[in-house]
Amino acid sequence: MKKKETVKTGIGFGSALAITISWSVNKSILWAIFHGILSWIYVIYYAVTR
Repeated sequence: MKKKETVKTGIGFGSALAITISWSVNKSILWAIFHGILSWIYVIYYAVTR
């Protein structure tokens, strides 16, 4: 039986989505980084408030 290994590199989908939304709204790299850290929290907030 082979052992399955998953390699996770880079940023996740939630972070990428949050950065994209943040950049399109604010045009600020600092806000994009901050929202990327918050990831899904910011995505859900954006969806609820729009």
